Amino acid sequence: MTTSPEPRPENFPVTIAAQYIKDFSFESPNAPQIFAPTQSAPEIQMNVNLHTRGVASNNYEVLLMLKLEAKLDNKTAFIAELTYGGVFTVPAMPEEHLKLFLLVEAPRVLFPFARAAMTNAIRDGGFPYVMIQPVDFMALYIANKGNVGTMPAAGAA
Repeated sequence: MTTSPEPRPENFPVTIAAQYIKDFSFESPNAPQIFAPTQSAPEIQMNVNLHTRGVASNNYEVLLMLKLEAKLDNKTAFIAELTYGGVFTVPAMPEEHLKLFLLVEAPRVLFPFARAAMTNAIRDGGFPYVMIQPVDFMALYIANKGNVGTMPAAGAA
């Protein structure tokens, strides 16, 4: 007797119903003085948070929240905060697969778009290009497995 292998989350058909900027803030509280020449390298801290919620039958909102704060000579150069959302339609699946999809795969889909919005705003704010490295959402999922619904990254406030 053979049994078929348990389906993996990536084998389920998924539809992205919408992607959007839900909230965005950019500020440079020390402009224009912050643009004075300096030999100091900026200190940039990034925080990542996730939040998921059901919005209708088999429809889930996934919110990817990014916050970048840059300091230069101990003064805030900029603070950029973005909540980038997506609504995903997924078929019925085991709860563990759903959690894995919503907290790992869905943010992977959203991240490149959120990163582009963030880096464009920073550039448009007068600052050099900031390279935002990819986020390992699987590592975050494993580290925060007990926090279903909201999953803060290390150092998140």
